[in-house]
Amino acid sequence: MNSGILALNIGSSSIKLALFDAVTLEPILRGNVTNIGRNARATFTPRGQTTVSERPVAADMSEAVRWLLAELRDRYPEMRLAAVGHRVVHGGTRFDKPVRIDANVMAELETLAVLAPAHQPAEIALIRNARKLMPDVPQIACFDTAFHRTQSKLAQWFALPRALSESGIVRIGFHGLSYEYIASVLPQIAGAHLYEKTVVAHLGHGASVCAMRNLRSVSTSMGFTPLDGLMMGTRCGAIDPGVLLYLQQQRGMSAQDVSDLLGNRSGLLGVSGISDDVRVLEASDDPRAREALEMFADRAATAIAAQCVALDGLDALVFTGGIGEHAEHTRKRIGERLRWLGIALDGARNSARAALISTDDARVQVFVIPTDEELVIARATAKLCEPPSCR
Repeated sequence: MNSGILALNIGSSSIKLALFDAVTLEPILRGNVTNIGRNARATFTPRGQTTVSERPVAADMSEAVRWLLAELRDRYPEMRLAAVGHRVVHGGTRFDKPVRIDANVMAELETLAVLAPAHQPAEIALIRNARKLMPDVPQIACFDTAFHRTQSKLAQWFALPRALSESGIVRIGFHGLSYEYIASVLPQIAGAHLYEKTVVAHLGHGASVCAMRNLRSVSTSMGFTPLDGLMMGTRCGAIDPGVLLYLQQQRGMSAQDVSDLLGNRSGLLGVSGISDDVRVLEASDDPRAREALEMFADRAATAIAAQCVALDGLDALVFTGGIGEHAEHTRKRIGERLRWLGIALDGARNSARAALISTDDARVQVFVIPTDEELVIARATAKLCEPPSCR
């Protein structure tokens, strides 16, 4: 009987999944379940062939997990699930590597949920449902924050009283599974090009940048929560904390009002008043759409430049994430703002989304590398499973 590892990467109303062979870690199936709780539907790509389930498949997360497992059993009746790996956004300072989930781990995840309200509660609900439906299958938590625990103390600390920093109120950093994947493949893709000092720009609905020295995180733009750093789809990114005090003290906004404003009504959506989707904004002739795109590029370029301080220079820049991989005009705007840094994009390569999009004589090499968080989850899950459970 074949055995598989299931990697689950959850959003607030969606599940991104990948099924891998437990021995070879070759992908067997990838898929998405979207609009859970509304008009849910599933899209699967087994062995490169995409199929779509048009029927509503889930009214809530519990039903989505139950339906998903039944679908996998129908598709692969001879396969046994050896383990399930979960992406968990916030691991705090305690979790610096993947762990097998037990009651103590679940309790810790609950305490961190308030720091990632758009993701962690849904992740916890999915894990609880998966453990209930598969009580004998190992469940592994893989943390988006763990990759950044290699940073120095001062890189993580805010300029707050030491007692607060020592209690765990520090810069945590996120998108670590994506950065870990880029670090694992960059040497092969870069080849003879230098990459000792690399900045990776993970640009998507959530966005951040990470400075890597010898493929280890030394600095990142996100902080204690995923709200910090770059302007994003609906998140404002870095903001003067005095604005938050003003909104509550002078405008009468509650903490929940401010949380909703910063997380759900700002960023590309807030500035444009049109959409949080770069594709929609690129297609619009509304000047507000152009302003939002220009602001996004400006904030991203500024953040990339700032990370060079931690590296004492720059050898390579990597674009990844949905926007980083697909939005050529955004890459161009960012590149134009960083010409002084030695970045020069080749227009044809950039349009073709080649792996190397910089000119041959550019001092800094620029790459576009699609990320694969699910493979990182599968690798970690396989490593934690002891034979014969995964072999």
